[in-house]
Amino acid sequence: MATRLVQIAMNARDDTAVGRFWAEVLGWGIDSEEPGVTNVEPLGLPYPDPSAVFIDVLSVPEPKTVKNRVHVDLATTSAAHQAELVARLRALGAAPADVGQQDVPWTVMADPEGNEFCVLEPREIYRDTGPMAAVVVDCADPRAMARFWGEAMDWTPHEVTERRAVLRSAKGVGPYLEFIRTPDTKTVKNRVHLDLRPYPGDDQAAEAARLRALGATDVDLGQGDVPWTVLADPEGNEFCLLTPR
Repeated sequence: MATRLVQIAMNARDDTAVGRFWAEVLGWGIDSEEPGVTNVEPLGLPYPDPSAVFIDVLSVPEPKTVKNRVHVDLATTSAAHQAELVARLRALGAAPADVGQQDVPWTVMADPEGNEFCVLEPREIYRDTGPMAAVVVDCADPRAMARFWGEAMDWTPHEVTERRAVLRSAKGVGPYLEFIRTPDTKTVKNRVHLDLRPYPGDDQAAEAARLRALGATDVDLGQGDVPWTVLADPEGNEFCLLTPR
């Protein structure tokens, strides 16, 4: 049994506007499975597919209050591309963001609702990821997170140090999942979280039990009777285990 990262879920006061922004950023399309949910997905790519991490933007009433512990890094191919992308993002409604990064070669920005993301300088490791280079998670212990998530999913560890842990789909395609050591601690529900999905034919309840045995815990966010299971990793980051597909 195994799961894989298929999408990130992003909370927003206005899911339509935020979904439209991210579709423009990534060059993807948008769809809506129900009111309050905007799907952002690569054009022509069947869901799920290991070559992309899709985005679901979910409408919530509460505003953003703290820096997100999960964010997206965007890939660029040259210094000129990085500058052009930053300019285009500003025109779409993004703004510069200061998260204490000081003098770094990447540009930190925020979407129209304040969700932070980074426009990276060109890096060889991200040359084949597509527009989304990585999904990045703040954490206290990258090694511990790599152990949990490496067992939780069939993604392969590429680098594990005291400062950073990097995983990627076992297929060797798509963006990376990175855990970065930060000094701050989690204080509120994450506004961006990971969604995992078991493979067709697997048992969702058995997968949930396996994840609990690895260190996941059940979380009640008021989700009620839903077909997915809400859990948290060992550092309290919420994630959803979806139905097999």
